Amino acid sequence: MALKQFLQFKLSQKLSPQQIQLMKLIQLPTQAFEQRLKQELEENPALESGKENSDSLDDDFDNSQDDFNDSDTIDADDINIDEYLSDDAVPDYRTQANNYSPDDEEKSIPYAAGMSFTQHLINQLNTYRLNEEEREIAVFLVGSVDESGYIRRDLSDIMDDLAFTQNVYTTEDKIETVLQIVHQLDPAGVGARNLQECLSIQLRRKEQRPDVELALNIIEKAFDQFTKKHYKKLMQKFDISELQLKDAIEEIESLNPKPGGSYSGNNRMVEHVVPDFAIKIVEGELELTLNGRNAPELHVSAEYNNMLKGYKASKEKSKSQKDAVLFIKQKLDAAKWFIEAIKQRQQTLFVTMSAIMHYQKDYFLSGDERKLKPMILKDIADEIDMDVSTVSRVANSKYVDTPYGTKLIKEFFSESMKNDQGEDVSTREIKKILETVIEEEDKKKPLTDEALSKILKEKGYPIARRTVAKYREQLEIPVARLRKKI
Repeated sequence: MALKQFLQFKLSQKLSPQQIQLMKLIQLPTQAFEQRLKQELEENPALESGKENSDSLDDDFDNSQDDFNDSDTIDADDINIDEYLSDDAVPDYRTQANNYSPDDEEKSIPYAAGMSFTQHLINQLNTYRLNEEEREIAVFLVGSVDESGYIRRDLSDIMDDLAFTQNVYTTEDKIETVLQIVHQLDPAGVGARNLQECLSIQLRRKEQRPDVELALNIIEKAFDQFTKKHYKKLMQKFDISELQLKDAIEEIESLNPKPGGSYSGNNRMVEHVVPDFAIKIVEGELELTLNGRNAPELHVSAEYNNMLKGYKASKEKSKSQKDAVLFIKQKLDAAKWFIEAIKQRQQTLFVTMSAIMHYQKDYFLSGDERKLKPMILKDIADEIDMDVSTVSRVANSKYVDTPYGTKLIKEFFSESMKNDQGEDVSTREIKKILETVIEEEDKKKPLTDEALSKILKEKGYPIARRTVAKYREQLEIPVARLRKKI
């Protein structure tokens, strides 16, 4: 086989470590960014927070670097090219954003300690007289209760688990008996295996009045007809009037379908939303500020600079000293790259949010969602001359504090549709009008999707019935039959 030699032209795009680092920083929300900053401060001793004391750091660093490069005894192979890139212009990392005050917000978030939902139930079990076997079964059942308050496993599976994991050999009847004890715990309805059983347990706890007894019969004997709101069939089945059925339904609607959620002392993780931006209306104009936590004061360690000075001043330079200087220089470069990345992050966040704010100026001045303009990522990307992916990273996980509440930035993006006048309108505007129409409908005769489509057409929004159904589902609004009330 003959060997051949040929030329091949290839165009490829590679991202530098600095670009990758910047992209990762941009997509982080405020709290995650603070954690990333803390991690970098711990990992890189050449990076420090707070105001910088030395004004000659860059000059000393550059001089020390020149002296180091003059040495002909250091092997270039000792330098990791991937981690140690060529020296570009030294970034002006002392420049700080001046659109915030360090005292704008409280830096610490208090956390309340509490008792878990499971422990709350176990504490109640301690008030019952149970033998050893019953107690082990009861504790296992309580441990099987999910955060909504339900046990969603078959008794046969629980029986097998008790045998294999707890070495408790019992029967389904015994488990059923202990389960009835669990049903007596608070909040009412806990330990139920389905919604029907949950509502039944709560109704049995109530004072037995005629309307409560009727509600209990409906849940236990005609639950399927009740969920489908076949009210006429219910009146015929129980031979009752519309008023009696209405009273019974009011009793059922007052029950809690998720009893586990009513326990305020559980220690489920609570997500604290920290706005990345704040928009205020000052004398009729919008004012945008970046959260101060996104603009930390960072500088390169003066102590590491002094180490370089000591190396420069020493007459005899040992191999260990040169290795140490290599390490110091890598850490100093990494610190400067990180500081520059944070500065670019601040600028990118502010520029992107500023473009969104001005694009949706009518909404931010009024708070009326019907004034939201159709806006896609490309609109903002073209406005600020950045890539769509950059705008997406800013919008997906960032929040803005507005006079109308804290909003997720991506909620301001929506597709467009044309109204009867040929103008582009936001789908958010159509959804808001649809929601308003449904709220104002006669609940005894709720509007069908076809009727909703006709009303929207009369208002100047010609959309099809299937589109109305899609928007209604996105708004989590049930069909007309399930919205009916008597």
